[in-house]
Amino acid sequence: MPHPEFKQNYLCYKNPSYVREAGIDQRLLIHEGEVMSSYKHKDEGFTGLEAAIVLIAFVVVAAVFSYVVLGAGFFTTQKAQQTVYSAVGQASSTLEVMGNVYGTGSGSGSATDTVQFINFSVGLAPGGTPVDFSKVVIVFSNSTVSETLINGTSTTVPFEPVSNGWGIPNYHNSPAGSNSLLLQPNEQFDISCDVGGIPANSQFTIEVRPAVGAAFSIVKTIPAGVYAVNNLN
Repeated sequence: MPHPEFKQNYLCYKNPSYVREAGIDQRLLIHEGEVMSSYKHKDEGFTGLEAAIVLIAFVVVAAVFSYVVLGAGFFTTQKAQQTVYSAVGQASSTLEVMGNVYGTGSGSGSATDTVQFINFSVGLAPGGTPVDFSKVVIVFSNSTVSETLINGTSTTVPFEPVSNGWGIPNYHNSPAGSNSLLLQPNEQFDISCDVGGIPANSQFTIEVRPAVGAAFSIVKTIPAGVYAVNNLN
């Protein structure tokens, strides 16, 4: 059932004579009318300007979010590329043996003679980067021993190997005026390793370990008759 006051206001609005007959204060009705009118005007929807502002806000937020996502994606891709390049550099060898491997000593073909020096030449592999031989490690091993050979204290080439060490007695195709321990493209270093005496019919391994890139191994067998110069290929 309608509230009595609402019913009274409605009758006053529809029938002004009712106001006079009922003795109702017209100021109250005017006030109630203004209140009703104000409620009506406040029930309007968004204007075009308000809708445009909301749309722009959404566009700005979406643009900022897209920028953050794309930036994170580019950063991740760059890091992944660096990791791949670094892994490839560490996994691939930058050095290779150029030519034959020789064993030398003072033998005369006897089975009791031994090989004292292992000699070979190295150069950069295709696409390889320069290698600093002051940081190269060479390890000799056979069935009875495994030792790291000494590279002496020389900072230039050529130099002879010390006892149980290795040296670079000769070099080829070096850039003009260069005699450093940095092996560069098209250059070759002759490596000589003093291994102390390897008997006939025995196998040995020489492993060359550059500071950057994979190590490579030379595995050979001393012949039954040892001469002053022996081709071990």
